[in-house]
Amino acid sequence: MNRRAMILAAGRGNRLRPLTDSIPKPLVTVGSYSLIEHHLHKFCQVGVKEVVINHAWLGDKIESALGDGSRYGVNISYSSEPEGGLETAGGILQALPMLSDGQQPFCVVNGDVFTDYPFDKISQLTLASGIMAHLILVPNPDFKSEGDFGLEHGMATLDKTYTFSGVSVLHPALFDGFEVGRLALGGILKQAIADCKVTAELYEGYWSDVGTLERLNKTRQDFESNKIKMEKL
Repeated sequence: MNRRAMILAAGRGNRLRPLTDSIPKPLVTVGSYSLIEHHLHKFCQVGVKEVVINHAWLGDKIESALGDGSRYGVNISYSSEPEGGLETAGGILQALPMLSDGQQPFCVVNGDVFTDYPFDKISQLTLASGIMAHLILVPNPDFKSEGDFGLEHGMATLDKTYTFSGVSVLHPALFDGFEVGRLALGGILKQAIADCKVTAELYEGYWSDVGTLERLNKTRQDFESNKIKMEKL
């Protein structure tokens, strides 16, 4: 079982301004809870109790809002990044000592997505020998004509057929040879995919990248109208 997880929460949220001028994007609410609180509840429900959250923009507000995680049934550790953040891979690299002993995979979820994907699947997933990552892909949303990766016989491909959901299981060895600093995840994944070291699956349930005010409002409407198959906490 993958007992540790990282929620990526260091983004500035420029496309959600002016809302995110005073509220970090992961604390934006859908229903009665913030995006990141929904993730915390879901991780607790599937037995993932150790959660690392990185932050750069208004990080003090994230820590103040979530505390040590006890009220969500988890233990939260924070990884503070410099102004501007370290990008996805850089943020994971900095937090790696809190996530893994170097051998154990861990779950990663973007703090600004909202989905009813069942987290028990990633918490129970076992990476086969030599596999560095497992990605959850989704159909390309209306606002995105070209995807990120493809899928063939359970393996991720470099075709741009589907969109990466921001939900994954990663092995710490994926980051071997890299040092902490500003570092994007996309290039690292593409190289691992080219080396046939990344598996994937397609999820066709509810998924929303809450990246703009329009998409945030649509997600809120979908949640309130029960279009999303998850408990209203």
